[in-house]
Amino acid sequence: MALVLTAAGSVPPDGWPGRHDIGEEAGAAALTEARATWNDQSSWGHRARRIRQHLATTLHLDPPPDPGPVGIEVTGRLQQDGYTIENVRFETMPGLFVNANVYRPDGEAMTRPLVLRAHGHFRGNETDPEGRFQGDVQRIAGLLTRGGAIVVTWDMMGWGESHQVTHRRPETTALQTFNTMRILDAMLAGDAVDPERVAMTGSSGGGTQTFLATARDPRIRFSAPVVMVSAHFFGGCPCESGFPVHQVPADGDLPEIRTSNVELAALAAPRPQRLVSVGAVWSQNTPELEFPYLQAVYDVMGAPDAVSNRHYPEENHDYGLNKIDATIDFLTPRLGLDSAAMRTAKNRPDLDSIRIRSRSELCSTTDPRPLPDHAMQGDEAVWKAYLALPREEEHHEESTEETSSSADPTT
Repeated sequence: MALVLTAAGSVPPDGWPGRHDIGEEAGAAALTEARATWNDQSSWGHRARRIRQHLATTLHLDPPPDPGPVGIEVTGRLQQDGYTIENVRFETMPGLFVNANVYRPDGEAMTRPLVLRAHGHFRGNETDPEGRFQGDVQRIAGLLTRGGAIVVTWDMMGWGESHQVTHRRPETTALQTFNTMRILDAMLAGDAVDPERVAMTGSSGGGTQTFLATARDPRIRFSAPVVMVSAHFFGGCPCESGFPVHQVPADGDLPEIRTSNVELAALAAPRPQRLVSVGAVWSQNTPELEFPYLQAVYDVMGAPDAVSNRHYPEENHDYGLNKIDATIDFLTPRLGLDSAAMRTAKNRPDLDSIRIRSRSELCSTTDPRPLPDHAMQGDEAVWKAYLALPREEEHHEESTEETSSSADPTT
């Protein structure tokens, strides 16, 4: 340990992390330092509470905003083989609209599991659009819906159809976490979703959204962040690492905490979680570094079997076939999905059976259905309105921690 800690000198001393990629050696050293601060459920719980509270404070989620019911407008429907896709606008606060698609299974009405599928910073090209419109997003959403889940995909701020704000701003971290929680509010308000079977997944920046929202919202019972949990990479966009979410300030006799995406993901414990990692870019060390840290957290939380890792050393940074396979495999028994409806005779995800729709077919804001006149425009207007939202007077941080810690990891 002493040899590893010596490498911490390469960590930026003025502000943590100082840059979005601190290098593998410094990341490993910092994770070793973090591991030396706790050794049982009590000491980890103390560290986790401070990190979770700092995250809530930094994202202006404590006290929680209380904007009232979420507005929902369905602007179109597409019939697929075994399910429908709704083009939807969620009004997460007055004047802020999140364009989305809701995938619903055909058949009799019943209470179903819900999967939130966040997209990342994958740009479009001539054959594959950007964000939630991409083929891989449609494929996993379609398969999970065939399996019996309701699936929601939506735009990051400033992506896809989201033109009310720009994207590359620190404030986007707060707005996107808020939007995820508000979409979950809306989906749980109806009678079609089982609140005990709610999952979230996403890759790259969508992976960041997954572990941030899961850390803040105990209603997300299962999480699968893909190609994103790293000790040395903090997110290459201000929407991930622009706010100081990774640096908990000193508080009286309590020292500063330098944390990372590994510990933000660990805040899900003991709720079941699967990390999916690859040999390319920043998740290449997951089996030897990041995953053992999460295993240690889950072990002291009494749920050593609730966390798992699928690693593909020869694969790239995406959400392709094997990543879809790993996520479906993780979610199927936990959400009670129909495996046969999602897989081929050779037990592989049946991607070819999913009809890929064009970007224009999936848009929820169109010339015939423009945004309402009261829609806000501009970064400053939206951020000012977010800060001005009514806030619940009651402090919920402790109850959130207790709910998260008591979730049944075997569900």
